Amino acid sequence: MANTVIMEHPLIKHKIGVARRLETGSKDFRNLISEVAMLMCYEATRGLELQDVEIETPICKTTVQELKGKKLAVVPILRAGLGMVDGMLNMIPAAKVGHIGLFRDEETHEPVEYYCKMPSDISEREVFVVDPMLATGGSASAAITMLKKRGAQKIKFMCIIAAPEGLERLRQDHPDVDIYIGSLDEKLNENKYIIPGLGDAGDRIFGTK
Repeated sequence: MANTVIMEHPLIKHKIGVARRLETGSKDFRNLISEVAMLMCYEATRGLELQDVEIETPICKTTVQELKGKKLAVVPILRAGLGMVDGMLNMIPAAKVGHIGLFRDEETHEPVEYYCKMPSDISEREVFVVDPMLATGGSASAAITMLKKRGAQKIKFMCIIAAPEGLERLRQDHPDVDIYIGSLDEKLNENKYIIPGLGDAGDRIFGTK
């Protein structure tokens, strides 16, 4: 069974708290989401492999540890997931970026793929799927299924806010995927919004209604 990590760092808790506020505008909200993603990335990359490399400092030769392989990819679920990409790349600038676009079918309420563009070597990379909100879990589960069909084997999922319902679905559908959550909230309401949540992350990031 894969791990589920709920962040306890005070900076993450503080920034999520400010992001939740109704009066937080798009510019500040965008910055907060990016900053939280960067802090979460620090935790989610804890298990990356290192290798010994011999270098020369201004003083002498020495052996240091650097990332082994450096084959990483960040895959946002469009469109809100884009708000987490810059924060991730600040920590792992060598990572490649893929994109997954999904919309919800009005009759079945299931996610439908409309866009998927991945690095050609996605099967060789450790993949971080990012989306600020994990509500029902449908989009996240579908995105991970799409990645697996394209050969991805090492997948982690990161979100800022999660509902218990979405977390449970993701665990059931993809028990091999590590999940990193900024805050696990109370529940979903009748409209499938997370309570207390922070509203529509995509609208708040991009200033749309």
